[in-house]
Amino acid sequence: MNLLDKLNSAQHEAVTAPNGPTLILAGPGSGKTRVLTHRIAYLINTLGVAPWKILAVTFTNKAAREMKERVTRLFGDDVRGLTIGTFHSICARWLRREAAAQGRGGEGAGGAPGVGLRVTGDFVIYDTGDQEDLIKQALRELNVDDKKNRPAAVLHKISTAKNELIAPEAYPSTSYATEVVRRVYARYQELLAQNNALDFDDLLVETVRLLQIRPDVLAKYQRSFEFVLVDEFQDTNTVQYTLLKLVSGGSRNLYCVGDPDQSIYKWRGADYRNVNKLREDYPDLRMILLEQNYRSTQLILNAAMAVIDKHPGRTKKKLRATDDKQGGMEIFVFEAYNEDEEARFVIETIQDLVRQRRYEAGDFAVMYRTNAQSRAVEDAFVRANLPYKLVGAQRFYGRKEIKDLTGYLRLIHNPADSVSLLRVINVPTRGIGAKTIDQLQATAAAAQLTPGDVVRDLGESGPKSIFAGHFGNKAAASIANFGLMLNHWLSARGELSVVQLIDAVLDRTGLRDSIRDGSDEGDERWANILELRGVAAADPDVTLADFLQNVALVSDQDTAPEEAQAPILLTLHAAKGLEFPVVFMVGLDEGVLPHSRSFEDPESMNEERRLMYVGMTRAKDRLYLLRAFRRSLYGDSSVSEPSRFLYDIPDTLLTGQKPNSQARAAATYNRMTSWESPYAGRSAEPPPSPSGRGRAVSLSRTPLPEGQFRTGMRVKHASFGEGMVIESRGAGDTEEVTVAFEAVGIKRLMASLAKLKVVG
Repeated sequence: MNLLDKLNSAQHEAVTAPNGPTLILAGPGSGKTRVLTHRIAYLINTLGVAPWKILAVTFTNKAAREMKERVTRLFGDDVRGLTIGTFHSICARWLRREAAAQGRGGEGAGGAPGVGLRVTGDFVIYDTGDQEDLIKQALRELNVDDKKNRPAAVLHKISTAKNELIAPEAYPSTSYATEVVRRVYARYQELLAQNNALDFDDLLVETVRLLQIRPDVLAKYQRSFEFVLVDEFQDTNTVQYTLLKLVSGGSRNLYCVGDPDQSIYKWRGADYRNVNKLREDYPDLRMILLEQNYRSTQLILNAAMAVIDKHPGRTKKKLRATDDKQGGMEIFVFEAYNEDEEARFVIETIQDLVRQRRYEAGDFAVMYRTNAQSRAVEDAFVRANLPYKLVGAQRFYGRKEIKDLTGYLRLIHNPADSVSLLRVINVPTRGIGAKTIDQLQATAAAAQLTPGDVVRDLGESGPKSIFAGHFGNKAAASIANFGLMLNHWLSARGELSVVQLIDAVLDRTGLRDSIRDGSDEGDERWANILELRGVAAADPDVTLADFLQNVALVSDQDTAPEEAQAPILLTLHAAKGLEFPVVFMVGLDEGVLPHSRSFEDPESMNEERRLMYVGMTRAKDRLYLLRAFRRSLYGDSSVSEPSRFLYDIPDTLLTGQKPNSQARAAATYNRMTSWESPYAGRSAEPPPSPSGRGRAVSLSRTPLPEGQFRTGMRVKHASFGEGMVIESRGAGDTEEVTVAFEAVGIKRLMASLAKLKVVG
């Protein structure tokens, strides 16, 4: 069969594009993975390119795995040597290879002189929890208050700097706060080096640094990869874009597939403007649009396009459904009284559609803007005694028992890893308390060694160790016993498989007995341990380094069930790249989606719009858009307003219930408690059956006369203090004012009730 036979015209053009820089703007559901895999097939089968000359990069293990499977189905074993993987996994592999070739700070590959890597080949990869531990240590050492400078916030700023390739010495210091970050950043990097560790960002930064300072290494990889393909290009950040340019610099065969309309990861450094940068850096760039959608009905696509077309400065795409998906069911809009009623509607609709045998339980997805919103939905599933799958909340590899076991394995892999050492040295409890651990760290620092060095020396020499006198007899004996175990594993790690190491750790440390304590929780924790052991057993030849690397680089999307037998609950960010027959988007209120943080930042607001677009285009057959008249957020229950994105969708595409008007909101605000139903005391028309056709609705805004408050006014509230008006709608009794208060943040208030005073 000809590989090109089943491609549409745009896909055919993309797959057979001539050499040189190419950008494929692929709309949602347009078959971009098909284009990528067929492009690889075309290079090998038609152009005669050797598989090992091709590098294909994506963002998640799931996407890389799918790409590998599709290429293998096309070629079988003829693609041996083809490199497909995530940015992080590929960079980790290259760094280990180069570290082994040149040594730490030594000569380059082949004896070429030059600057070496900052780590050795047995480096460990620190996850977010490990990174925050180091940040806390750096804050303590620098006598910085971690209450005023939250470790997570400092870490985010450091990560942002790394994504922009800003080194600690170049970090701009323009205030006390930025000076704190600069100093913590510098110390944090020193601590990573002492632990022979890299964080997620460093995997990319170190690779780019190596390629920039070592022309011989750069030339080697440019010769190795004549063709570089990248998936989800819109999600690249500065360091990733720089890496792609460097590796493809020899041949200029850079093939990028992405969709700026689906760029939703600004918070982790992604910059959809790299698409524009690509155009600037490659004037001869060939651009191809993929507009044929194979996922959704035309009605869903029309609604999604109506939302995204309000995004300024973008290349418009006209998404077209396949012949069998022309038309489709109207999008169902439902306004609940509060988030609990919103969740009940989801449950009842799912039950109704499953009862009618229109869908299976695993065909449904419930999506929300923030993880906190899952609470009401989860409660509703529990009350209805219905199973569900939760994606991205408590990561499997983030559970305590898993972190403890992998902490032992990381320590065996890299005894310089003090974060792992301090995590497990007293797990299970062996009499090594906080004071002993403080003394261990002080002793190691005074001797200019790692805590692991001190522990191993005590394990080898016992009471004769030069460090024995630094501890009480009981503490020294406990540390020595731990060191004896560690030394034994280090000497045996080359002969034992990962599964054998896991079994040895579970037995020798007493972890097995401490986890299996006879309780239901203990049984669940032990089941998690067996699950991890099963992961290791699935590949008997996997090395400890590769196993730990795979564990460290698992993402939320990688843990999403392939074929769930229950509805899936997930954030809109986690939904990227997925699709479902039926999608519920809950929380479509101002301040939720779009998030309140985006109100004064046009670029953030644009990303919220893209997030709405991504959620809508996950739906194949049916899409439900839900909001609540009254919503509790962060302990504050107040009247909410429909998301502005709902008003972008033409009325002709919608069915269901009309959201409450501002007039009704004003009338009911003062008399309803958070537990009263807006339908109480009157005969309300019940919500139309989800399986039937509801009445047409209109979401058009009714222009309101101007009120007494203006954007920019300074006002004062009796309880909230002073703030600035950032938005005002309506007039008289219906005027709503959004104020950014200095003490309590953003609040939306009814002017007639709030008694605001203008102060400037």
